[in-house]
Formats: sequence, structure tokens, C-alpha cells
Amino acid sequence: MLITKQEYRTLVTTSGGWSKATVCVLCLLVFLFWVQGANARSLPDFTELVEDNSSAVVNISTTSKPSRRGSGYPGAPFDERQLEQLPEFFQEFFRGPQSPYGNRPGPAQPRQSMGSGFIVSKDGYVLTNNHVIEGADEIVVRLSDRRELPATLVGTDPRSDMAVLKIENGDDLPVVKIGRSRNLEVGEWVLAIGSPFGFDYTVTAGIVSALGRSLPTENYVPFIQTDVAINPGNSGGPLFNLDGEVVGINSQIYTRSGGFMGVSFAIPIDDAMNVFNQIRDKGFVARGWLGVLIQEVNRDLAESFGLKRPRGALIAEVMSGSPAEDAGLEAGDIVLEYDGDSVELSSDLPPMVGRTSVGETATLTVLREGREMELDVEIGKLPEQGNEQAVAPGPDQGGPSPAPLGLAVEPLPAEFADSMDLDSGVLVTNVGPGPALNAGIRPRDVITEIHRQPVRTVEEFRDVVSSLPDDRAVSVRVVRQGRAIYLVMKP
Repeated sequence: MLITKQEYRTLVTTSGGWSKATVCVLCLLVFLFWVQGANARSLPDFTELVEDNSSAVVNISTTSKPSRRGSGYPGAPFDERQLEQLPEFFQEFFRGPQSPYGNRPGPAQPRQSMGSGFIVSKDGYVLTNNHVIEGADEIVVRLSDRRELPATLVGTDPRSDMAVLKIENGDDLPVVKIGRSRNLEVGEWVLAIGSPFGFDYTVTAGIVSALGRSLPTENYVPFIQTDVAINPGNSGGPLFNLDGEVVGINSQIYTRSGGFMGVSFAIPIDDAMNVFNQIRDKGFVARGWLGVLIQEVNRDLAESFGLKRPRGALIAEVMSGSPAEDAGLEAGDIVLEYDGDSVELSSDLPPMVGRTSVGETATLTVLREGREMELDVEIGKLPEQGNEQAVAPGPDQGGPSPAPLGLAVEPLPAEFADSMDLDSGVLVTNVGPGPALNAGIRPRDVITEIHRQPVRTVEEFRDVVSSLPDDRAVSVRVVRQGRAIYLVMKP
């Protein structure tokens, strides 16, 4: 709120003798009140959103048959996965022999757990987390009007931590509105409704902190990271945008204390609905499979492969008989694009492949020998134990060696080759101070390639090493405990 010079003079002359200082203070106060009101009006109001959607959010309670395994706490409000999110002291309290609840004489008690969920169809389909209902013999869904309805398990997908329930005799139930998680932006307001610690219909709000997060336990889910307060019991509940649309399913928290620490993770609703549709229609989830082992491209690897900056997913190994092998992909290729979408991090690739329907053809842009090329690959079905993930190397200390690069190598023993399904390479027997030790090469590693040149024998190893450039980093492909990784040696 600003006033003109003439208005100011008028105010002074009509203020009954007020001093100029007093008038200035009054004007400043008016201005501050106006700024405060404007700021308040700019903050979102969640009341209408909560009122419109609370009825479609449900509390889920489960009961499992008596068991001596797990926490041993009769009537415990947390299952094993939720218990692991509590401080270590409390975990031991509920699990250990000193617990007043578990491991005591008397009949074993049924194990109970709780979580959240939301209704996605009027006939009673409910989405929640797999870990909320895992091992349950009885599932009860409680609605906002306090009705308690039995539910059956339609199917689960442990890889994405998803479960689909069906409320028995469900008819004309309230449902949420499904949004698009692909339209989310970092910094956008989001809101969660759930039952933390059993407190039904608790509302918490925050912003999207990051997108496409990859977690060690779920490589095929590009998690939404938020700072919304999520605690045990929120699992399976919806994450809303300001339009009242569900954009995620709250799934995990990062904590060292057992409480909320500002880092929460949600399953994107686009991925969740894909899982839901497959479970509802087919009873199982089929994911796309490429058949490669990949790793991150760091700065040194980018330099050794001729990339201007670190990006893409480096293929460390192509599995025998896989779609990748059939399409002509090779170890050392760097996947830069998948069906036109940029692959910035290695963790970007598995969700892209997983979302592709089995049998579809995808076009990959790869970097090979310093030039880009396109390859078409027919995506296969992910095996039950299939996995595509980065492999993290770790350096080991070795004794001194006068060999080139600080490496001592010998021909690959036949029994060693058979155990790791290799037909060529050299076995590292010693690692001394030098580029190899700094790169993280260890004794008992098998070197199969240096600077994109194959290494099949000790003689080839010496020839390749003698011709290495003196002024740039070079890549080394090693097989360690049956898995291939790329390391970088710097001059």
C-alpha cells in the first residue's frame, strides 16, 4: 500500500498535530499488515481438498495367524517392516528376550498391523502397499463413516511394494480422482492423508523434493521424494496435488530416529495404475526386460569413453540369450536414450524398460567407439529374479608389484573360468601402488578389456598396456565374483 506525496501532506495537515514521524510509523504499519495479508493469501488452502477426498481414504488393519517369529508383541501396532523404522532401542525392546510382550510363556497371539489405502473404483478396489498386508489372514477396511468392511487380496507386486484389495460387497463407494505423476514438478505443493501411528485421517502437507529417485530395494520404481511428514501407518495412503488428484502412494521413509526426518518416498501414480490394471485384469504383473547389467557413468568413465559430461547407463555385461544380446548390444555401450527419452542416470533405465510392454520394440541410442548409433530391441519379460542395477566397485589394498600399472597377472585358470562362465581374460594375482590400485582393481579380478581392447591372454595384456596413452584416463572391464564392472585408470 503506497500513498502519494499530496496524500501524505493531507494526512499530516488533518492529523490533529501528529508529527511527521508518527505518520511515517502509521504508514509503515499499514504497509506491513498489507504485505502479511498478501503472503497469507498466497499460501494454499487445503480445507476443500481434504473435505472432498477424505471419504475415499481408508484405514487398513490386518490380522495374521499366531507366530513366534517377528516382534512377538501380541497386538503390536507395527509389522516387521514398520518396526525397523523405529529407533534401535525400541526394536530390541519389542523383539528381545527382555520384552514384556514377546517370548514369554503362554499361547502365541495373532499379529496385527495397520496402514492406509484409498478407493479407486466404486465397486471397491483399493490400492495400498504390499508390506501393509503381507502375510495377512484377515484384512479389514475402515471408512471415514466408521464402517468396517472385510476385504480380499486381489494380488500383489512386491517389486513395486503394491497390493490391490477388493472390498466385499462394495457398491457406489467414494473414489479418488487419479492424476498424472509425470506432470509433477519439483517444488510443487502436495498433501498426504493417512493413519500415522493409528491416528486416522491425519493430514500433512509439503512439497515435491525430487523426482525419479532410485532406492536400493526397488530398482523399477522412480520414486517421488517429498518433505511431507510420513510415519509408520501412513504407508499405502494417497499423495494429492493441489487439484485434488492422487499423484502417488506413500511408501517409505528415511529415518535414523524412527520418526519423520523430512525425507519421504511415494510410488508415482502412473506406475501404480499400470500395476493395478495388470493385477486386476491378468492377476499378475509382467515387466519389460532388456537383459543387461549396468552401472553409473562418473566423470572419469565419461572421459575415458569420450563423453563431454557424465550421462547415460554403461552396459557392463550383456546376459546370454537376452533381448539385448539379440539386438546387438555390447558390453561397453552407453545407453543415452530409450525410445526418445534421455537417460541421464543409470537408474533412469530400469523403470523405462520395466514400463514397456513385453513384445514391444524400443529404440535405444547408444554410444559405441565414440559414435552414436540406434538399435531396435524387442523387449522381453523380466524373469522372477531378473535385475538391472549398477555395481559399485570398492578398492582393496594389495602388495607391491613391479608389473606394469602395478598389476601382476597370470593366465586364467580353467576352473576359475568355468566358475564364472568366462572363455578368456587374465587373472589379477597382485595389486601394488599405481593406477590399478587407485582404480579399485583387486586380486582375483579377471580383466577382459582395457581401453576398449580385448584382453584374452597375458601377451595381449602386455601389448595393450604398452600402447596406452599417457595423458588420459582409460577404462578397464573386470569380472568380479561373476559380475562385470567398468573401472577407470588415470595416468
